[in-house]
Amino acid sequence: MSDIYSLNDPARRSEGFAAAKLALSRSGLVVVPTDTVYGVAADAFDPAGVRRLLRAKGRSRAKPAPVLIGSPDTLRALATNLSAEVRELAEDFWPGGLTLICRQQPSLRWDLGDSRATVAIRMPDQEELLALLDDTGPLAVSSANLTGQPPATTAADAQDQLGEAIDVYLDAGPTPGATASTIVDATGDALTVVREGVVTLEQLRQHIADIGLAGSD
Repeated sequence: MSDIYSLNDPARRSEGFAAAKLALSRSGLVVVPTDTVYGVAADAFDPAGVRRLLRAKGRSRAKPAPVLIGSPDTLRALATNLSAEVRELAEDFWPGGLTLICRQQPSLRWDLGDSRATVAIRMPDQEELLALLDDTGPLAVSSANLTGQPPATTAADAQDQLGEAIDVYLDAGPTPGATASTIVDATGDALTVVREGVVTLEQLRQHIADIGLAGSD
């Protein structure tokens, strides 16, 4: 049975981080807490791990895995053609619940799914996860639930859905809520909100007045 490590216990935290890093180095999967909902993580640069992630969720390659990073500086290493508006949103809302879809650096050798040379990037506002990202580097992370099922707000919720498909569960207690991140597509001529989440359209427009909403006229 997959192990659950309580990050609120210093000894188990240390053991959990060691187990998580070992699993990730072996194309394994780790359930992690975030500032939105629990996520299932793989090494972003390990195609076998990312394939396992997509299979565990029942997610097709048509929906590539987003990437979580531990520092805003990593955005420039992973993405190209970043406009002043994109950099402003990252500065204002990271760490936090905003995902930015950007053009990926052409030199990157990874396989997140059928991404069409784009990558969805976020820096989460969760202390334990940021500590893990500092050790592991970018992680491919999708919500820790089966496709079509409610997102997991506890490690136990995630285990109920994903079970033995996951190698290590890191438990930091309940997440702040059940709402996922807001997603902004920055790959076109204008910024567009393609999923509304914890960051509201009103909040975004306080910074970028002409940001659009997908599906609206």
